[in-house]
Amino acid sequence: MSQSGQPRPVFLIARNPQPDTKLPYLLKLPLEGGLVLKARDTWPRVSRIYCHRFEEDWPTQPEILERVPVISCRRRGAAIDLVLDRPRLARSQFVFTEVRGRPAIFWQTQKTARAANPGGRVPRRRSLTEDFTILVDTRERYPFRFSDRDVTTERAALPAGDYAVRTQQGAVVAAVERKSLDNLAASLSNGTLAFQMQRLAELPVAAVAVEARYSALFKLEHVSGTWLADVLARLQVRYPEVQVVFADSRRFAEEWTYRFLAAALTDAAGPALRE
Repeated sequence: MSQSGQPRPVFLIARNPQPDTKLPYLLKLPLEGGLVLKARDTWPRVSRIYCHRFEEDWPTQPEILERVPVISCRRRGAAIDLVLDRPRLARSQFVFTEVRGRPAIFWQTQKTARAANPGGRVPRRRSLTEDFTILVDTRERYPFRFSDRDVTTERAALPAGDYAVRTQQGAVVAAVERKSLDNLAASLSNGTLAFQMQRLAELPVAAVAVEARYSALFKLEHVSGTWLADVLARLQVRYPEVQVVFADSRRFAEEWTYRFLAAALTDAAGPALRE
């Protein structure tokens, strides 16, 4: 049981009942009502593993090989991050891509990903999407203009953050909450940042961009910088999904926000756009 009293999600590995299959194992992820994949092996120990969606229902009497509690299972763009509650072989990722124009799924760890593609850790120069729309929250009084970028801005009532991007279907895939140093200090002091980060954590990708250096927190006159830093650290531990970036200045906070949102939109669009 989890702390909330709900049954803990589990990751299941079972024998594939289909005869004469080259993918002899079934994987059931606690996502989207139970995402079932068939796979060549039970863990990507030395190489990434090819997977495919299981075309049938989960077997009524499956031969379960492993049942592991799950700490986290989240879809992030074209990938699913899986963290299991065990000391070894705990972190892995399922990447949805294309091979020769056909859908493919690869199950990998950080080690196997590097071994499979040692030269592909850094995106190519023109991999970020261009000519897209950044949504600006209607409550943002002095918004970034992104005037030197090939983007369009549009005012909208956002569920979280000050800037966001969404898919063609209208789903918000990433958001950024902008903070000046004074606003960061105030929202830490009165507790509003905790609620803002809670809402941001509900999105696929989110961040807080601060228009200052981290060291500036300790130079404020009317509040203890040490206390503010402690509160911020607790929030970052509580909401690890939400990045907090100190971007040095407003100019670089705008620059970082543009690149973050562009990368998130590119990743959510899938391999066709990334290539």
